[in-house]
Amino acid sequence: MEPTLIYKALSNETRSQIMQWLKNPEEFFDEQPYLQQGLNFQIGVCVGDIQSKAGLAQSVISSYLLTMQKAGLLESERIGKWTYYRRNEETIQAFSEYIQKKL
Repeated sequence: MEPTLIYKALSNETRSQIMQWLKNPEEFFDEQPYLQQGLNFQIGVCVGDIQSKAGLAQSVISSYLLTMQKAGLLESERIGKWTYYRRNEETIQAFSEYIQKKL
């Protein structure tokens, strides 16, 4: 875990929102299309759904997601032609402990 990368990733409002959306995806995204494909939100949320919710260009969202993944905040899984992102709770917990103990 590199706290500086996490701080940088979370310093952007949209990236912080994405983390909130992915914490409880059922509150922010429609799970029905996932269920129809035999998937659910445990796999993560599709980049296209995140992009649509954010209202930004897909290239911008892809860049944001990559930044968050490099910081360790997100994990991704590719299924067919789609990539799904979910929170990396292990890193988030370690960062939370870091903040409590070091700051």
